[in-house]
Amino acid sequence: MQHKIMNRCLSLTLAGFLLLPILVGQAGAEKISNNVAVFAGLDKITARITSFEVRINETVQFGALQVTPRVCYNRPINERPLTSGFVEVEEVLLNNELKRIFTGWMFASSPGLHAVEHPVFDVWLTSCKTESGETDVSSE
Repeated sequence: MQHKIMNRCLSLTLAGFLLLPILVGQAGAEKISNNVAVFAGLDKITARITSFEVRINETVQFGALQVTPRVCYNRPINERPLTSGFVEVEEVLLNNELKRIFTGWMFASSPGLHAVEHPVFDVWLTSCKTESGETDVSSE
């Protein structure tokens, strides 16, 4: 009985040591904060896709939508690519009031996961840039 308990403890300890680098790697993944978020927007009426840049905490209007990125992160070149941004999107209604239609994280590698879907316009994050114009190095 005591032998089984020791084997089980040893197995759990070994499993913990094997998982530790994976968990630490994810938790300690360095993120780079950028000054500019780059979006793509689709106008469903004209079928045109437009790329536009928005500085962090500033608002740009795309059609009837106002897009405000709060943060835009990517990872260093030696890590797995991940570009993400926290974004707020409001719709300008006919009476000029604003209606919040999206607040949340967008991921460039999965544009359909958290894109803004509107009857006329779609908006999604494509990359991040620094103020100097250097784009992120991810292949998204």
